[in-house]
Amino acid sequence: MKEAYAQGLESEAEENAIGDQIKPKDVGHNIYILAHQLARHSKFLQQSLRPPATGLLLSHKIEGEDALGYYANHTAQIEIVRHDRTMEQIVFPVPNICEYLTEESKTRVFTTTERDDQGSKVNDFFTQFDDLYNEMRWQKKIRNNLALFWFSRHISLWGSISFYLAVLVNVAVALFYPFGDDEDEGILPPFVSILLWVALVVCTTMLFILPKPGSVRPFLVSVILRSIYTLGLDPTLLLLGAANLLNKIVFLVSFVGNQGTFTRGYKPVVMDMPFLYHVGYVIVCMLGLFVHEFFYSFLLFDLLNREETLLNVVKSVTRNGRSIVLTAVLALILVYLFSIVGFLFLKDDFRMDVQRLPVMAGEDDGTERVCDTLLMCIVTVLNQGLRNGGGVGDVLRKPSKDDPLFVARVVYDLLFFFIVIIIVLNLIFGVIIDTFADLRSEKQRKEEILKTTCFICGLERDKFDNKTVSFEEHITSEHNMWHYLYFLVLVRVKDPTEYTGPESYVAQMIKVGSW
Repeated sequence: MKEAYAQGLESEAEENAIGDQIKPKDVGHNIYILAHQLARHSKFLQQSLRPPATGLLLSHKIEGEDALGYYANHTAQIEIVRHDRTMEQIVFPVPNICEYLTEESKTRVFTTTERDDQGSKVNDFFTQFDDLYNEMRWQKKIRNNLALFWFSRHISLWGSISFYLAVLVNVAVALFYPFGDDEDEGILPPFVSILLWVALVVCTTMLFILPKPGSVRPFLVSVILRSIYTLGLDPTLLLLGAANLLNKIVFLVSFVGNQGTFTRGYKPVVMDMPFLYHVGYVIVCMLGLFVHEFFYSFLLFDLLNREETLLNVVKSVTRNGRSIVLTAVLALILVYLFSIVGFLFLKDDFRMDVQRLPVMAGEDDGTERVCDTLLMCIVTVLNQGLRNGGGVGDVLRKPSKDDPLFVARVVYDLLFFFIVIIIVLNLIFGVIIDTFADLRSEKQRKEEILKTTCFICGLERDKFDNKTVSFEEHITSEHNMWHYLYFLVLVRVKDPTEYTGPESYVAQMIKVGSW
């Protein structure tokens, strides 16, 4: 094996090999796979195949031990079940294209794949194979474009910069809008101006001495404050908006570079919601830059996309949206009924204090009747009744105990309070709170499952207590989820005429969808 590996490194024929020319590395790899299977029956061979730690390599053995490390990293094993329900272990070489699968995609698939009734995630995992394989091909392709590859590799950095720039732009708008109204805009006391210059110098120095993400924020804040009072607010805001637009375009290019969006056809692009979201973000940046600064406020909703906890808060309302809407409809029906009763019997009690606009000359503040029509009754009960803690009775005329309809008013006020305020509104709040609690429990249970359950077979960690194979060894060697994906890639890229028996069997099972 080591001789074949060394020969492959030295031979230029490996890179220039065309046609059916056999590469020395492949010969060594086949020998390694054979030795790997024989090692199950020989502890000595099993020990010999283990690549030693880097610190233990001797100078004259580095090249040979590198061979073991290379073959170990490019060899995988899976288990398949035959028609007669016997299980068979397969050891195979990992195709080179599998190296281009990004860590972001691995994390996304690992955390979002759904479990089936047996606790396994195999079915949902394999349905994503085509997307993952296309991503590998695209990633291999963009390696030839160094600029696109560099931008794609730093996609998380561009996303963070976009969010921080959006926050800074909105802070500037909130503090200084409307621009130019103050006569002393852009003028600072000398002492404060000197402090800003000192802060800018210190933050710039820290940026070069400690090039960490934490030193970038103070630098940006000091530069923006100094530019506001040196260049003016409008030029600074224009520069920030242009920087945010340019950065988001870079992010979009990086996103397309990672996903290979346009290589999947027109329909997948239109249905790709993350891509459409980032396109919408670019459009909002352009509106804020060229139309009005207030459009920048919509960029703050990006926090929902960045924080899963905040997204669960929104989901607590949208997940059971039908229940909430139906309960709200019930509340509207009750408001309508109470409005009819008020219009028929308590019309004179619907008097409210009003404060008129100054332009309405000749009309004094005072009270006015708000239930002369049924529509006004509905609007008053809906607006005032739901917003007051005691119901609509808080804003109606305070009746005397000698009034003929005093008892009716008490019953009317109490019924509205108990039925609408206490029961119906709390039903809506209860649905939202229960949904949020369920989402939090699901998140905790999902995190627990990811840590303690095998992705492939669904066995839990405690099943491996006091066994010869630990749970960590099981999920990294016996049932490594990515080894199954790599085997599907091998079946996809290999010439069908060269299939082994297990590969032919798996290819047939893929055709019939029997995962």
